[in-house]
Amino acid sequence: MTPTFDFEPAATALETVVAGIADDQLAAPTPCADTTVAALLEHVLELTEAFRQSATKESVGNSTPPALEHDSKLPDDWRTRIPAQLKALVAAWREPDAWEGETEAGGVREAAIVMAVIALDEVVVHGWDLAKATGQPFGCAESHAAILFDFLRETPLSGTPGLFGPVVEVPTDGPLFDRVLGLTGRDPNWSA
Repeated sequence: MTPTFDFEPAATALETVVAGIADDQLAAPTPCADTTVAALLEHVLELTEAFRQSATKESVGNSTPPALEHDSKLPDDWRTRIPAQLKALVAAWREPDAWEGETEAGGVREAAIVMAVIALDEVVVHGWDLAKATGQPFGCAESHAAILFDFLRETPLSGTPGLFGPVVEVPTDGPLFDRVLGLTGRDPNWSA
């Protein structure tokens, strides 16, 4: 049997952060270099749909990368669309077939289980990015932090171009989620 996990804790955490973002915070910087809150929200809109399609296998053969644009074209309905898309993402990955075979997202083809972990990384890490940028708390389920740490532990110190900046050193006895953030090139103590 293919190992699976439930996206709901991560999706709920991101949805809570999105609900707490004020209009006057949309131009604020985020831990993603040169990316505003609005631009990151636009990216979240794109990636939640891309990874839902990855679960349903709709995207196989016709997906394009959800680029992280520095200039936002955030649609007016983002406050309702993001929660709806997160719920759809959770539901799609609850289907047993989602975890079988290969799938695609953003022009990358991988085993479905690998794509699920990449999706989890995107939802969790960008949830944290938005929380930090807007002064909100963020929680990551310990089971999700463990999955992500295992996935990211071989990240080169120089980072992964286009994905993660250089690894930020976090003490090995630090909280597991802080170590995950460090592996994605983020300083757990980041502030605007």
